[in-house]
Amino acid sequence: MKTIYLDNAATTPMLPEVIESVTAVMKSTYGNPSSTHQIGRKSRALVENARKSIANLLNASSSELFFTAGGSEADNLILHNAVTNLEVKTIISSKIEHHAIIHTIEHLKEKYNIEVKWVNLTSKGSIDYNHLEELLENTLTKTLVSLMYVNNEIGNILDLKKVSNFCIKNKVLFHSDTVQGIAHFDIDVVKTPIDFFTASAHKFHGPKGVGYAYIKKGFGVQPLLFGGEQEKGARAGTENIHSIYGMQKAMEIACKNLEEEAKSIQAIKSYFITSLKSNFEGIKFNGLSESETESSYIILNVRFSKAYPMLLFNLDLKGIAVSGGSACQSGSSKGSHVLHEILEEKETLKTSVRFSFSKFTSKTDIDYVISILKDLIK
Repeated sequence: MKTIYLDNAATTPMLPEVIESVTAVMKSTYGNPSSTHQIGRKSRALVENARKSIANLLNASSSELFFTAGGSEADNLILHNAVTNLEVKTIISSKIEHHAIIHTIEHLKEKYNIEVKWVNLTSKGSIDYNHLEELLENTLTKTLVSLMYVNNEIGNILDLKKVSNFCIKNKVLFHSDTVQGIAHFDIDVVKTPIDFFTASAHKFHGPKGVGYAYIKKGFGVQPLLFGGEQEKGARAGTENIHSIYGMQKAMEIACKNLEEEAKSIQAIKSYFITSLKSNFEGIKFNGLSESETESSYIILNVRFSKAYPMLLFNLDLKGIAVSGGSACQSGSSKGSHVLHEILEEKETLKTSVRFSFSKFTSKTDIDYVISILKDLIK
């Protein structure tokens, strides 16, 4: 059976060269990085070289990167530190953040009685920048803004520079979940002086179970996990050295070809949009996912004209992998919290599907998906 993978916002297939690099490290570099003998020192050197390489791609210092098991842990590390270590009393966020943000904020509110303010959204799911500025101007306590760079369901892109400037002007901290943006868009911490952000390697053709938190120099970090002094005391546990190396390789490859691959994938996305419009009446695109400039070239969230309860299941039977909203939410009977925030209730009852692309997606793949959709939607 033909297999078409269009769920790259959930995870990406590892690049063959990354797999080769990881395999080689697993065979040759097996020492504990905390050991003082030469075998351990070899592992330590690999971890620190990876940290330096990734930091260089961000125009950051290697001391500002902390390796984690992925984006969710990195977000938790930052948000917990903001409240328990940096004395943040107010968090400003949105109701369409990833659940790694929303649920963590809810936990922190319950445990530490912090104030939470939700910024308004436009009808297309973008941040209302005027309302954000209003909230910032009226904050009276130490505040953290936490807003994601690229929404994982509808692809809307946050203006990082604008929000960063707002935060600097109002002397508040700024954290962004950049998991869907790292290695897909250029991020330079000198040009955009953000305080905290996060990454997960499996979103850019690297290994699963590894990521990092960027924490600007000068902020102390207290661990969520205890038991060792790894990661400069910020995270106990022996480093996942082969995955860290794989993340380094995947990010280097992605950043080297960033502009070229972005144009190529955007062309595929645009071709899909045109094909959908030509073949299906009443089709809509959730959020700004149709836009070439205000949405990620990876993500397209499609809303069909009515409900097709078995559509995802039937697409899967035909070998087409997609998500209804985010993959994290696809098994939930509650549906997408993002779409429920930005759509009228009657529109949420219609079937929405998130298609997400990579450099491995071809026009032939798109043609096959369109042909299957035409068979399933009559």
